[in-house]
Amino acid sequence: MRKNMVTVLLLGLAAVGLLAGAAAASGKAGAEKQGILLVAFGTSEPEARGAIDRIVETARKTFPEAEVRLSYTSNIIRRKILREEGLEIDSPLIALAKMQDEGFTSVTVQSLHIIAGEEFHQVASVVRSLGTVRGKYGFSRISLGAPLLSTLEDYRKTAELLKTKYGSFADDGGAVVFMGHGTHHGANAAYSQMQMILDEEGLPFVLGVVEGFPDMEGVKRRLASLKPRKVTLVPFMVVAGDHARNDMADEDDPESWISVLRKEGYDVEAVLRGLGDGEGLAELFADHIREASGSR
Repeated sequence: MRKNMVTVLLLGLAAVGLLAGAAAASGKAGAEKQGILLVAFGTSEPEARGAIDRIVETARKTFPEAEVRLSYTSNIIRRKILREEGLEIDSPLIALAKMQDEGFTSVTVQSLHIIAGEEFHQVASVVRSLGTVRGKYGFSRISLGAPLLSTLEDYRKTAELLKTKYGSFADDGGAVVFMGHGTHHGANAAYSQMQMILDEEGLPFVLGVVEGFPDMEGVKRRLASLKPRKVTLVPFMVVAGDHARNDMADEDDPESWISVLRKEGYDVEAVLRGLGDGEGLAELFADHIREASGSR
């Protein structure tokens, strides 16, 4: 009898242990692992990456509950960095595959693009596709944050950021010319809307793009009407990378913006700092992360 009681007791303890283990395993399986993937076009200029690094650090401080990672959409830039520096930066698809394999369940993908152009829509396609995957190879939640210029509120906040960062260059009759990248995608209209918002604010700011409209001819026409005493060139890009250093500010290139405008008779200087350098832009992207993650 005593032996039977001991056996029953041991079986009971074993059952409790199994139930406790199952409960612990269930709790562990149900625990949410949060991640944020920042997606930039990228830059091959090492000294320009500080702007992106600042956005990464701001995201980490603002969302301590999530692990923040970075990816580049430009395969050309990724391969150039790997070849020249031995630094491997994942594409969004590779980065998300790694995060899923490492057990991330809830992921917010935040675009660091200025407009919702071709690069943004390619990222959106990846996010939509992964959002349809069910079971052990899928995420319980994956969402995409909008680029800088999406809603009317975004445009107004960006105009305020530009005024704060560069308004002093417009003092004493000066004007600021912003160089955007531009695209043949329909989203290029965002640059014209941004210009209208700047005009509405009464700012002597002119926005042009390297590719598409408004181009340099449009910039020259606006400057002719403003008649500024001085012109300051600023990249309307997250980083002051190749376009800023060559297409905008290369004094030895007769086709660069600084050379063209100097030929027009203007006193021109260039600022080689991206919108992401200093405060302001990272905080705007943090707002978009909140919106995309539903934490706002």
